[in-house]
Amino acid sequence: MKKVLVMDGVAEIGLAALRREPDIEVVIGDKMTEDELVDVIGEYDAMIVRSATKATARVLENAKKMVIVGRAGVGIDNIDVAAATAKGILVVNAPDGNTIAATEHTMAMMFAMTRNIPQAWAKLKGGEWDKKSFMGVEFRNKVLGVIGLGRIGSAVAKRAQGMEMKVIAYDPFINAEKAESLGLKLLPLEEVFKQADFITVHLPLTKESKYIIGEKAFNLMKEGVRIVNCARGGVVDEKALYEAMKSGKVAGAALDVFENEPTTASPLFELNNFIATPHLGASTQEAQLNVAYDVALEIVAALKGEFVKNAVNIPSLSPKVLAVVKPYLGLAEKMGKFTAQLISGRVKKIEITYCGDLASQEVAPITTAILKGFLENVLQEMVNFVNAPILAKERGINVVQQQARNEGDYANLITVKVTSDEDEVSVAGTIFGGVDARFVYIDGYHIDAVPEGHMLYVPHIDRPMIIGPASSMIGSYNINISSMQVGRKVVGGKAVMLLNIDTPVPEEVMAEIAKIEGVAGVKNVSL
Repeated sequence: MKKVLVMDGVAEIGLAALRREPDIEVVIGDKMTEDELVDVIGEYDAMIVRSATKATARVLENAKKMVIVGRAGVGIDNIDVAAATAKGILVVNAPDGNTIAATEHTMAMMFAMTRNIPQAWAKLKGGEWDKKSFMGVEFRNKVLGVIGLGRIGSAVAKRAQGMEMKVIAYDPFINAEKAESLGLKLLPLEEVFKQADFITVHLPLTKESKYIIGEKAFNLMKEGVRIVNCARGGVVDEKALYEAMKSGKVAGAALDVFENEPTTASPLFELNNFIATPHLGASTQEAQLNVAYDVALEIVAALKGEFVKNAVNIPSLSPKVLAVVKPYLGLAEKMGKFTAQLISGRVKKIEITYCGDLASQEVAPITTAILKGFLENVLQEMVNFVNAPILAKERGINVVQQQARNEGDYANLITVKVTSDEDEVSVAGTIFGGVDARFVYIDGYHIDAVPEGHMLYVPHIDRPMIIGPASSMIGSYNINISSMQVGRKVVGGKAVMLLNIDTPVPEEVMAEIAKIEGVAGVKNVSL
């Protein structure tokens, strides 16, 4: 008999898939401390959580029988995925269960903001009948700018078109043909800012997307623009938004998410043209039932040794294949993340070449891990080992997998080359001793870098007075450099420098480094 521990009040109706299995016992757990969970977790083969219970490394270390941990929702911040992966425990979520809920909440916020519904109700409830103060505007013939065309962004665009809005969009990882099939026009980000009457953002929070709607963006926007963010806190710079609303540049704003949550006090709350909700995007009865049911199905499949479609850490593979590819999955994902943070422009092709012993193995899961790492850095929706190839195809990215026996200096070597309409970057990596991951080439330059944490990438000309001044600038901001790798092909030619650093380098320091004669660019990378 397999035992499944269900925590955090997961919707009972969603557990039907578990309860109808005669070989599965469902145990509803009360709220537990970490110590209490550690004491009992060894009895269970699977666990389902929402957001309250933390599946920490210590908990997972004591999960002697655990096959799978399921999150009845999208986010997995409360599960130590790295610890689960190290133990071979599958981590699954329910990436599709709240798409409609989040889409409809975005539309609800647009309606409420545009027609001043919360403000009008507050006055009416306070005993004042005030029609004159709440003049609204219509959606018809207005321009909606959608930033991020994942599942939710696309669904919002579809509904806006039904209200006779003209929809324009920005998404560097989707091709023009796909956008046209949705009836949308793809534009550069700056043009979306300039043309839109309404702007809704549907991006994950990354170093590229943080404050993507900030002071510079507001300066480009129309007078009277309206802003909606039901995606992630930190995508909108709340201080800059406050100033833009105070000045009248922004006529209204609606936020469901904040940079710091929970938030019960903000200067934005003082503004009459601002509305907010406490992160309610996924809070519908249907969404909670959907995510519970979806995860329960995954638990059943995993306990039966069947295919699991929403694994976020390791693919559902036979033990034989998994034993071969598992050491490379983490490296592959980091290679995808690394290239995603270096490439500029609209991505057209990702070429992956396997050399050495890997050339004769089943490497498709490694390719998928590369795509997962690449795409999850830029998409709002959860990317996993099943949907990563599909999402790449939807965005018009040509994925080419090649296998060659010529390994050169390495028993196994993986090379990832990404080509866009503006740029091309490549990285090659390998595993030493079965455990030590290394980047060994960047854009053809030989290095030996540990791919972890924060890194700074500095292409430059091989000449004196570049490495020293750049390092001094970083040190002057009390940022420690844990290691440095420099690669060159010929003396005095092009070269690359890759630093492992304890914290990201601030934008102002990067700007100063970029001014050093011979430096060809500077980029922060986070793995």
